[in-house]
Amino acid sequence: MGILTGEEGDPVALENADARGRVILVCEHASRQLPKALGTLGLSEEALASHIAWDPGALAVARRIASELDATLIFQRFSRLAYDCNRPPESPAAMPEKSEIFDIPGNAGLDQAARGARTQALYLPFRDALSRLVKGRIAEGRAPVIVTIHSFTPIYFGQPRAVEIGVLHDSDTRLADAMLAAANRAGDRYDVRRNEPYGPADGVTHTLKEHGLANGLANVMVEVRNDLIQDEAGERAVAGYLAGLIVEGLSSPELL
Repeated sequence: MGILTGEEGDPVALENADARGRVILVCEHASRQLPKALGTLGLSEEALASHIAWDPGALAVARRIASELDATLIFQRFSRLAYDCNRPPESPAAMPEKSEIFDIPGNAGLDQAARGARTQALYLPFRDALSRLVKGRIAEGRAPVIVTIHSFTPIYFGQPRAVEIGVLHDSDTRLADAMLAAANRAGDRYDVRRNEPYGPADGVTHTLKEHGLANGLANVMVEVRNDLIQDEAGERAVAGYLAGLIVEGLSSPELL
């Protein structure tokens, strides 16, 4: 039995495919929807609505940024609990058995066949669609910039997080450096930090490495504390701020 039925549709969504802007926005954790074949993975509705299943507000912010920058947006339509598309298939975190304080019974003890079925149904279509998009832009002579959009919970394992926006990078720091410099010039509107609340050591830069670094493209990952984007006003404010940082960052001489 396949993971997805025909009526569930494609796992990958592409919006503003013909955008003329430089940026490709990526939202790997856009949805909390689970494939019907997986049921609830043994989780309560409360757990499935929480940050363990998706990045609340991330897709809405990404859509607003896409509109402001005339950027193409690509996102995964199913929950990261089924497959976390910011992780390679060999990573235990691709199909986690535990997320923060929650055990995930439906992910416990998956055999290679079950892991392979989810990889085939969810990860490979997402990876390949993003790869085609990137390579197509390069072939057109307009190398893109990869920007991934995420959100994080303000309290993690019972500890509050002061950081409001994280600008994350792997070995290519160009865009992150330029955006952090722009944030510093903008003053203290938000608490913006480098590689917080996560960084490369946490395994969160897979998409950046797979599609940015591998192609020599400028790239950055943005994390937004999700209490800042709980309503339209917050989404609009954060998206406008981030769009400004990206535009200013891309005006850096190293990125022109």
